[in-house]
Amino acid sequence: MKKLIFSIAFLSLIALKSFSQTATTPAANTVPGNAPSATPADNPNAGDFSFKEETFDFGNIGKGTPVTHEFTFNNTGKEPIVISNVQASCGCTTPKWPKEPILPGKTSTIQVQYNAAHPGGFNKSVTITSNAKSASKVLYIKGVVQDQTEQTTPDKPPNILSTPNNN
Repeated sequence: MKKLIFSIAFLSLIALKSFSQTATTPAANTVPGNAPSATPADNPNAGDFSFKEETFDFGNIGKGTPVTHEFTFNNTGKEPIVISNVQASCGCTTPKWPKEPILPGKTSTIQVQYNAAHPGGFNKSVTITSNAKSASKVLYIKGVVQDQTEQTTPDKPPNILSTPNNN
């Protein structure tokens, strides 16, 4: 019994040690072909996003119908913006973004596709990670998915007792 307790204690210590945190130094934020630059917060010339819109409402869409919207932005800074990642809040949303640097004064787009699989309202976010002044930027899409089998009810039901006017 003592050997069993000793073995469990020993294995627990080994497991705890393997999950302990170790100090690491962060790697420099580099882009192939570019020298490392100052962090965006330290760099007043860093590129900056200026989006035409940050939220898009798809309105009512049919179930099973994928919908797409392009968010257009300008680089209003003095240095190129490099987008390192665009992460959707769930698997039903797929972003596409430019892989090449966006030069100062230039316009580009981030495309967001939503797969309308389940009926009901939705609010999704897409987070952009880049070397811009605001290193993280969030865009939003929303709408209502309607089941295609649902019939829309008219404001006023038809009167089946009335007869057509035959003049």
